[in-house]
Amino acid sequence: MPTEDGGVDGVIREDQLGLDRVYRQAKRYQPGNTIGSETVQAFIGALIGKGAQKDVLITTSSFSRQALAAASYSGALRRVLIDGTELTRLMVRFNVGVRVARTVEIKRIDMDYFDETETE
Repeated sequence: MPTEDGGVDGVIREDQLGLDRVYRQAKRYQPGNTIGSETVQAFIGALIGKGAQKDVLITTSSFSRQALAAASYSGALRRVLIDGTELTRLMVRFNVGVRVARTVEIKRIDMDYFDETETE
């Protein structure tokens, strides 16, 4: 099914001249609603028309085995698939879309402090 974005949600320009591009597609799905092979194949089709060499397909859910198999037949394309678990890990790692809710401070006794004090 064609979409108004031509099957591509955005382009990441890796250099200032825009010569090296990474095409991206993002799917916001509920947990349990997995990305199927049709979605991967449609994205690959959109990329072929753009002469893409690199792409990333991101979902908040997961990829079916068939989708993973379809993605592995990428030919010359360099592809990265990011599922919801990996997306969450990356968001926390790079502080994107997250904020600190609570900081815990754990204290321990500084024995050096007591060794340096004079005894009477």
